[in-house]
Amino acid sequence: MTHADETTHADGTTHAVTPGARRDHRTGESDARRASRPTARRRWVAAAAVAGASALVLTGCGLQPAASFVPGAAPGSIQRIEDLPDGAALTVTSKNFTEQLVLGKIAVLAAKAAGFDVTDETNVPGSVAVRELMTSHSADFTYEYTGTAWLTFMAHEQGIPDKTEQWQAVKDEDAGNGLTWLEPAPMNNTYAFAVRDEAVSELDDVQTLSDITKLPVDQRTFCVESEFNSRADGFKPMLEKYGLELGGSGENGVPTSNVSILDTGTVYTATDRGKCNFGEVFTTDGRIKSLGLTVLEDDRGFFPAYNVAPVIDSETLEEYPQLRDVYDQISPELTDEALQELNRQVDVEGREPADVAFDWMVDEGFITAP
Repeated sequence: MTHADETTHADGTTHAVTPGARRDHRTGESDARRASRPTARRRWVAAAAVAGASALVLTGCGLQPAASFVPGAAPGSIQRIEDLPDGAALTVTSKNFTEQLVLGKIAVLAAKAAGFDVTDETNVPGSVAVRELMTSHSADFTYEYTGTAWLTFMAHEQGIPDKTEQWQAVKDEDAGNGLTWLEPAPMNNTYAFAVRDEAVSELDDVQTLSDITKLPVDQRTFCVESEFNSRADGFKPMLEKYGLELGGSGENGVPTSNVSILDTGTVYTATDRGKCNFGEVFTTDGRIKSLGLTVLEDDRGFFPAYNVAPVIDSETLEEYPQLRDVYDQISPELTDEALQELNRQVDVEGREPADVAFDWMVDEGFITAP
């Protein structure tokens, strides 16, 4: 899912100045043109999706377009919007990795329960493509990460660790692009370090990154992926933030022999098997739960915030303001722990994202089975 001259972030997207960073200011549409938008939108996005899927097949990437099937959804706590006109349409899009597929299906199910004729355009390859669907107003809704918007789309050099400040910053900037950010969820899909559960007590009940500095040098062992090890906002500056020196030999040192550079997928299993005490992870990854890992608190706020939030086309929200209540009731339940479990069901158990999303929505009472 990476592109040239880009680096991968915790949410599976990339950080670079991209075409998606351009601003698409809306100048306003006539009532007749706005009324025709949903039909034109569906035609445009469907064509783009087909073209994208064909390109994937031709390039042999091994990715397949997602089936747009989602189970039917009857109202639960999400009720059908009163006086919603017949044929009221909503196009939902998402990226093509597990967490985004689950979130995308949650969004589709919520819109169905609220009474919309939903066009499911989830599983779009790449963050830039999804961004362009939103900024061109060819899609109405997506779940996006605050850090991705700030660093990738808006091309700022540094993220904002404070979750509320980061959300407010992207909300304010994207208003000029005709996009509205609703309240963020607690889930924060950012970088972190984790330790295997059974080693916590052996390591003086370590709970935070600051606690690592209290350990003997020989216990400060790390597993990291090569990209995180080398990036300007990665491993070395993180250690420095916590008063540790990569390659240092003193009491605050982390000798290079203590660091194992591994492939991304290998870091989790290596940490679980004790190759290192502390492994680089992404905070909502399902393997955290399945392998029994404990995420350490970033108590000095080094890592940028990557909270997810609903992003809605501003004109669509103006036309259907009830959508704010629909999605604002879901967001508080989207925690790190909830997404770890939902991601685990897909990645470890092999379940379909749509089925995982449906069961969770029913369990939470947002929808009922039709």
